[in-house]
Amino acid sequence: MSAYLPFNERKATEAAAYLLKLRGGRMSYMKLIKLLYLADREALLRWGRPISTDRYVSMDRGPVLSHVFNLVADETAPNTQSLWAQVISAPEHYQVHLNIEIEPQELSDAEIELLDEIFVQYGNMNRWRLVDFVHRLPEWTDPEGSAIPISYRDILRAGGKTEAEVAAIEAELAELAAADFLQPASR
Repeated sequence: MSAYLPFNERKATEAAAYLLKLRGGRMSYMKLIKLLYLADREALLRWGRPISTDRYVSMDRGPVLSHVFNLVADETAPNTQSLWAQVISAPEHYQVHLNIEIEPQELSDAEIELLDEIFVQYGNMNRWRLVDFVHRLPEWTDPEGSAIPISYRDILRAGGKTEAEVAAIEAELAELAAADFLQPASR
C-alpha cells in the first residue's frame, strides 16, 4: 500500500507558476496539469518522491493531480483564498495565467532543473497531443467517465522499478509522511 505525503500547495503552486513563466505566463490548464503530472512522475522515478506530493487519478483525459485539479476548479473552503488563487488565475476560455510571479522557496535546484527538462521535452505539445501521450502511460486506466486512483506503486512499477525498489521507496515515503505528520503545521 502506498504511503502518501501531505499535499504541499506552496510547492505545487511554485511548480505551476514556474511552468507558466516558461510558457510566457499563460497556458491551457489541461496542459499545465499534464506537465505537472509528468514532472511528478519523473521525480518519483528518479528520486523516489514527487515534487507536488499530490495524489493522482486517471480521468478521461489522462492522469490528473487531484488537489491541483480542485485548485484550478477553485474548490477551496468558503471565505478562504488559496495561495494558488493568489498566484494563478481562475480558468478563462480553458486557459490560466500568472496573476503574480513568485520566487521558488520550496523547490530545490534539482526540481527546477527537472521542470525545465519536462518543459523542453513536452512544452511544445498542444494539450491534445499531451492527452494522447499520457493515455499511453502504463499507469493510466480508462475510467470510462469516472476517476480511478493512481498510486505511487502504479507509477513506480510502470517506470520499471523492481518490487524491492518499490518497497524501499514506499518505506521511505511512509517515514517521510510520518515525520511530516509529527511536525507542527506551517503551511
